[in-house]
Amino acid sequence: MKDISFEARIIHAPYEKPDVHKALAMPVYQSVACEFDTAEDMEEAFCGRSKDHFYSRITNPTVQYYEDRVRNVTEAFGVTALNSGMSAISNTLLTLAHAGANVVTSPHLFGNTYSFLKNTLSSLGIEARFCDLTNPDEVRSRIDGNTCAIFLETITNPQMEVADLRALSAIGHNGGVPLIADTTLVPFSAFRAKDFGVDIELVSSTKYISGGATSLGGLIIDYGSFDWSHFKALKPWINADAHTAFSTRLRREIHRNLGAYLTPQAAYMQILGLETLHLRFVRQASTCLELARRLQQTEGIVSVNYTGLEDNPFYALSKEQFGQYPGAMLTFDLASREACFSFLNRLKLIRRATNLFDNKSLILHPASTIYGSFTEDLRQSMHIKQQTIRLSTGLESTDDLMDDILQAIAL
Repeated sequence: MKDISFEARIIHAPYEKPDVHKALAMPVYQSVACEFDTAEDMEEAFCGRSKDHFYSRITNPTVQYYEDRVRNVTEAFGVTALNSGMSAISNTLLTLAHAGANVVTSPHLFGNTYSFLKNTLSSLGIEARFCDLTNPDEVRSRIDGNTCAIFLETITNPQMEVADLRALSAIGHNGGVPLIADTTLVPFSAFRAKDFGVDIELVSSTKYISGGATSLGGLIIDYGSFDWSHFKALKPWINADAHTAFSTRLRREIHRNLGAYLTPQAAYMQILGLETLHLRFVRQASTCLELARRLQQTEGIVSVNYTGLEDNPFYALSKEQFGQYPGAMLTFDLASREACFSFLNRLKLIRRATNLFDNKSLILHPASTIYGSFTEDLRQSMHIKQQTIRLSTGLESTDDLMDDILQAIAL
């Protein structure tokens, strides 16, 4: 069959090897190690000259099938499944960087991502160069011969900023620098990152993919679109095809040494989540858009930030890149921090919890939670306001969510 839908491709991805019992669902290979018939076969596997599985910290049949499914629908060169979104970010940047390298990025980042770039990488001699990624001239001025990546979130969390991906990709490629994007807020069922020049896509699969927050996970999706021929950190890994060097080093060194591979049980749960990914996304994101429109008309709410609203400054670019539904997360401002806390404490249906894109709607106050350990000066420089609330919409009806918000905001 040709040109079948995303939903059909994700459901009907074939096994690498037929199951002995012809099971429709991939079994969970909950085994640490796999046996070999000969010492020669074992050597081939350990040295990367065969695809045989040998140790589940490095490779596992269930996890590989999950990776294959993602590769099948994204048309990527390589997919690596790790145990969290932060693992995906750290493994990627440590594959690309070297002491003296720098990463050009935005200060508008999720809290732990910012901390990893600012604190952890700097302790290894890797500089984070924060700049306005919506300003092409500023981005160009920050790139030099030691820049190993332009890194961004496609929609920043929680600032809701959108940068022009094609423009950033062109700037990066002209300077010999790959574009790395955390695309967690809009899943690959609705957004084709490679069509916008993204070389490596990072996903917290804990979110939409896991399907109701069943499991932690992260994905590194390498589109094989970047020529690594002159890339310092990857020179030892360049062979006949310079486009494969990133995935080769990642799989043979970095992910093996850091030990953050996804577990078979989590892979199984995320395979199940993949099968209903797009259905849930459309429901959650359409609810988010309708809720954003209603919140704009609600007394007591100072402002609403969702890039699917026509009066949003990023609306046109967001629609071009992400379509009608730019994710299932919005933010809104109340009069003060005190008003935010009072509002949160009165909610009865929406859950006061972290995470995004659970089947349940989740809400929090970013400044006191995700960014709670940051100084107020740093929060202000990152545009994290004390008046802002973040809401991730679940599968409840818009009316039920709105009723809960109205009773909680009543003065």
